[in-house]
Amino acid sequence: MRILVTFAVDAEFAPWRKLRSFQKVHTGKMDYFTSEINDAVIDVMLIGIGGKKPWLDVTREIYKSEIQLCVSSGLAGALRPEHVVGEILVAEKVLATQRDISAMSESSLVDCAVALGAKKVSSFYTSDHVIFSAAEKRELGVLADAVEMESFEVLLEGGMFAEKTVAIRAISDAAAEDLPLDFNRAADSSGEISMTRVLAQVVGSPASVPSLVRFAQRSKSAAKALAGFLERYLLAVVGAEFVKSQGTS
Repeated sequence: MRILVTFAVDAEFAPWRKLRSFQKVHTGKMDYFTSEINDAVIDVMLIGIGGKKPWLDVTREIYKSEIQLCVSSGLAGALRPEHVVGEILVAEKVLATQRDISAMSESSLVDCAVALGAKKVSSFYTSDHVIFSAAEKRELGVLADAVEMESFEVLLEGGMFAEKTVAIRAISDAAAEDLPLDFNRAADSSGEISMTRVLAQVVGSPASVPSLVRFAQRSKSAAKALAGFLERYLLAVVGAEFVKSQGTS
């Protein structure tokens, strides 16, 4: 069994890397990480905020045939007050900016996530920019439960080379709160957070430091909760696939 899991940035992936041993693989376009659960191979790609890194080119290189599972994961902002920081959400579908179609999660994978403690929601919204104000969140709350910047394309493109896809996210910021910085101005062209750009905003607004520290702490806690969930989830999925293969052999 072959599994692809995507995150935007390393901070989202780091807690899971501490839980299990991942090997870094170098390619000409971008690096990725790989590990094994029983007989299953897990590949992790850090695709950048907004999916700006050439992850699709890399998948074409390493996957010569269809894989079994593609998981879009990472952190997300809540768009509705009932979703709190640290919760794990699994979406039935993902919507996107200025698109009339939605990308769907496989229902059996959603059900498995719910059985392990995730909250099932109707939809995520994949934005083309960072939503950093509570006012923007309220507007988008009529459309979706949480906002992020990669899942639509991952599920849409992943459906081309994976049998099943699913979107799973941990909440890093509540619907009623502004982000401490404008992260649109902090990200570089590859979808990475530039500390130089972050510091430039902090220098211009030193009062933002306490809220920035709180946001970083809560994001780290949410990423840690997500790591524990993904570990349990993929063990369950791999186990279910093994049982299925034994029953049909």
